[in-house]
Amino acid sequence: MSGSPTSVDIAFGLLQEGRLIDAEQLLSRELRAVEQRHGHGSAEWASAQCDLGNLLFSSGQLDRAVGHFRSACSNPPMGDQERYRDHLTYRLNLGTALAAAGRFDEAEAELRHNLRERQDFYGREHPGYAFGLEPLADVLLRRGHAAQARQVIEETIGIFWRAGHERVATALAAKAEIVMAAGGGEPAFSDLERLPDGVVEQIALAVTGRTGHDPVAGKALLTHLVTAMETRFGPDHHATLNALSHLANISHDAGDETGRVAAIGKVLGSYDRQGRAEDALMATLGLALAQENAGDLEGALRTYEQARARAGRIGRPELSAQVLRNWGLALSAAGRPAEAEPQLREAVAAAELGSDPEMLGRSRVALGLFLQHEERLSEARHVVAAGLSMLDVAHPDAITGRSHLGAIVEGRSCGCGNVQDAVAAAFREFVLDRLPRDLLEALDVTIENDDFAIQVKLRREPTEDELEHLNRLVQSATAEFRGRLTAR
Repeated sequence: MSGSPTSVDIAFGLLQEGRLIDAEQLLSRELRAVEQRHGHGSAEWASAQCDLGNLLFSSGQLDRAVGHFRSACSNPPMGDQERYRDHLTYRLNLGTALAAAGRFDEAEAELRHNLRERQDFYGREHPGYAFGLEPLADVLLRRGHAAQARQVIEETIGIFWRAGHERVATALAAKAEIVMAAGGGEPAFSDLERLPDGVVEQIALAVTGRTGHDPVAGKALLTHLVTAMETRFGPDHHATLNALSHLANISHDAGDETGRVAAIGKVLGSYDRQGRAEDALMATLGLALAQENAGDLEGALRTYEQARARAGRIGRPELSAQVLRNWGLALSAAGRPAEAEPQLREAVAAAELGSDPEMLGRSRVALGLFLQHEERLSEARHVVAAGLSMLDVAHPDAITGRSHLGAIVEGRSCGCGNVQDAVAAAFREFVLDRLPRDLLEALDVTIENDDFAIQVKLRREPTEDELEHLNRLVQSATAEFRGRLTAR
């Protein structure tokens, strides 16, 4: 029977629920408590610093994560093998975070430092040494040193292979990317037939996590991966489908909507063959959107009609609402309002019968925006406001709806409001809801150069804990909302 969840378990659970602020506050409290019990610089303090760094890294707050990892490494324990092993992990995390932040010179220096420590501790043939080699190969690749990266990754693979270590899969995935970057026509995925199925599946999973740096290069790598998975496992295996799904996403990022359509079509065909009705419905909606982006509007509308039939057979109202909402928005964008309005109204009606408040809010906002553009402002205002009441302030549809609501209040039927002002207002509300009511006199949030400019005026002198909480809160809110600026 497993024990009670730790603070770290709870924090990452909160992060998965989208409650970043709560997760960070939990681990910050834990760090303060550990410091009081064991002292600044203790092994327990270093561990708590690393835990908070891992949370910040996972939420994309890379520079803040670097600071906590650096603190964790600041006092290497001597004479205690177990704690020194933890120190090696902290320094590896520091190098990895620096690399993720694009600070490659610093990352290489830290990783090479870590390798020297690992060589002294483990020796050059131990998997513990290879754990430090693998991220160094990645940094060398990002810096354009493909030949050096190849040497390092081959050494990594050799160590893991001789030890029978499962991390050989991630090293082979890194090698595939390095081979592709070097050019020359060498196969990215050679000799897979000599590997067990489980290792091949892990290679595929690792490759899909390595393709975000360059969409064009990532698309080429995933195309080779799909071929390798289809050859090894067939078209309906989960490894093949996962690779195809990532290929569809990165094709969009690379501007290849035709390729995206083709990849989604393969996924949809597999789901239909397997009788996976709900998965097939989601793939159908993805296909319709890809067809729209590819300029095939009539094809997209036919696909939405097919999606509606699929949702009807499943019989869940919230799924029907999602299809009808998307279909109505497509018809509206195509300049066919007489056809769009019935779909959007039916979407709201279906969502009201379902069990998903978020879908109801999104459906109402979509209908309200349509009514605004049709210059039916009084009705639009009521519908958008009703939709916003169902959505979290940070939800993208809530931000869009709030920006349009501002335009409606001003009597404007188009122009679509000021999204930046709406993001700033949502940011402000997000922060204020998480602070003592008597602390702030004013919180001004504006957008300057596509980032947040924040002015704080305090009503009273804050305690040290309140000031620290405010600073962390603003930093976390910035991470939470910055993506809203770049996504719109």
